[in-house]
Amino acid sequence: MVHIFTPSRYKVNKKYIAAFAENILASFHISKSNSINIVFVGKRKMKQIAKTYKQENVALPVLAFPYKQGEQADGERIIGEVVICYPQAILLAAERTKTVDTMMKQLIEHGIRNIFRYS
Repeated sequence: MVHIFTPSRYKVNKKYIAAFAENILASFHISKSNSINIVFVGKRKMKQIAKTYKQENVALPVLAFPYKQGEQADGERIIGEVVICYPQAILLAAERTKTVDTMMKQLIEHGIRNIFRYS
């Protein structure tokens, strides 16, 4: 299962993103009792997260955090969290002449792959 957290000011199609992320999880043969969080944040929050966890003073487009012990929530095992900087994703899409949906999909896939790479 995919849990999406986003402020109301960001135009995020939660159903579309959840379905896409669930397909990626299925490609890794992850059971439905496992879940991930996808969190959309602004530049200041992402800069703060990057500085804390990567010692980089910049707002990165995406960061992924695997949960080694698997946090438990309502019987689900949360295997990780993908944090996306919404403003950076918009800028990146424009830079690379891609649609915002395409860029979001690439960032989500990148984040999920990193969860499994480092877990």
